[in-house]
Amino acid sequence: MSVSSSGRPILPIVLLSAAGFTVLTTEFVIVGLLPAMARDLGVSIPVAGLLVSLFAFTVALVGPPLVAYMSRFERKRLFISTLLLFSLSNLLAALAPNFGVMAFARFIPAVMLPVFWSLASETAVNIMGPERAGKAISMVSFGVVAATIFGIPIGTLVADAFGWRVAFASLAVLAFAKAALLFFFLPSMRKKEASESVGAQMGILRDRVVAGHVLLSLLVFAGMFTAYTYLADILERLGGFDGATVGWILMGFGGMGMLGNWLGGKLVDRSALGASIALCVPMAITMIVLVPLLHSWVPLGLVLAVWGVAQAGLFTASHVRVMKSAAANPALGASLNISGANMGIGLGALLGGRVIDAYGLPYVGWAAAGVIGLGIAAAAVLMVASRPRMPCTRPCLEGEG
Repeated sequence: MSVSSSGRPILPIVLLSAAGFTVLTTEFVIVGLLPAMARDLGVSIPVAGLLVSLFAFTVALVGPPLVAYMSRFERKRLFISTLLLFSLSNLLAALAPNFGVMAFARFIPAVMLPVFWSLASETAVNIMGPERAGKAISMVSFGVVAATIFGIPIGTLVADAFGWRVAFASLAVLAFAKAALLFFFLPSMRKKEASESVGAQMGILRDRVVAGHVLLSLLVFAGMFTAYTYLADILERLGGFDGATVGWILMGFGGMGMLGNWLGGKLVDRSALGASIALCVPMAITMIVLVPLLHSWVPLGLVLAVWGVAQAGLFTASHVRVMKSAAANPALGASLNISGANMGIGLGALLGGRVIDAYGLPYVGWAAAGVIGLGIAAAAVLMVASRPRMPCTRPCLEGEG
C-alpha cells in the first residue's frame, strides 16, 4: 500500500477522494442541466431550481443527527453502501418520468452526502494523525475541488451531446465503479461502538465555541454564494462575455481552487481561525472590485484567480476548523460544518437574488462582501474567546481568572 513521507498509508485517502469526486459532482452537476430538465419534466426554471434548494437544505437539516447515528457503523461498509445509494439515486434521476420522482431521486443523495463527507474526513484524519488534519482533509477535499473543475463541466457537455438523462446515468455507473474500488482496496476500519445516544451527541451544540464555529461557517458560505451563485450571470450580462468564454473563465476559476485547497490545508494547521480571516479578507475585496474591472482582462484574471484560491481554501479551512473545535467528536463536527455551510449556500443564493431584484446585479458583490465582513468579525470574536485565560499573579478579585 502507498504510504506518505511520514509512513502513513495514503491509498485509502486517495480512494475516498475519488469517491468524493462522484459524491460532489452528483450535488452540483444539476445546475448545468436545469434548462433541459425543466423542459422535459414540464416545469418552469424557478420550479426546477427548487431541486438545488431541496438538496442544500436537506443536507443542512438532516446531516448532523444522521452522522451522529451512523458514526457507530464500520466505515468500509458504510462508504460502500453510501456510494451504492448514490448509484441507485442517479439511475432513478435518469429514468424520472416527472418532477416528483426527480425530487425524490435528489433527496436520497442529499441525505447521505453529509454522512460520507463527514466520516471520510474523520477517517482521513485518523489515518494521517490529528497533527496533520489539514493535509489529510485537503487530500480528501481534492475530490471536491476536482468535481467543481471537471465534474460539472463534463456533466454539462455530456448533457449537451447526449441529453441530461445520460449525464445522470453516467454518474450512476461512476458511483457503482467507485463502490467496487472501495470494496476491493479499502481496508476495514472499525469504529468503536458509540456509547452516547444521538441526542446526547447533539448536545455538543451547547458548547458556545462549537456553535460559534458553525455560525462562522454559515456566514462564510452565505457571503461566498451570495456572489458566486451569480458569477456566470455577472460575466455574461455585465461583462459581455459569451457562454463559451464564461465556461472557460469558470474552468480557470475552479483550477485556481487546486492551489487554494493546498493553501487552506497548510494555513489551517497553523491557525484555524487565522486561516479563515486570511482567506476571507482577499475574497471580500475581489468581490467588490470584480464589476469595475470586468473589461480589463489582466486585472480581471488576477481578481478571479485570488477569489478562486480563497474560496477553495475556505472549504478546507472551515472543515478543519469546526472539526478541531469539536475534538471529542470530529465526525459530528464535520457534519455540523457541512450543515452550516449548506445553510449558508441556500441563504446566500436567496440573498443574492433579493439584492438583484432590489438594487441590480452590480451590487451583489457588495452584499457578499458585507456578509463576509460579518464572518471576519465572528472569527475575531472566536479568537478572543478561544485564548486561554491567564492566571492571576496577585490575589484575584471576584470574577477574575
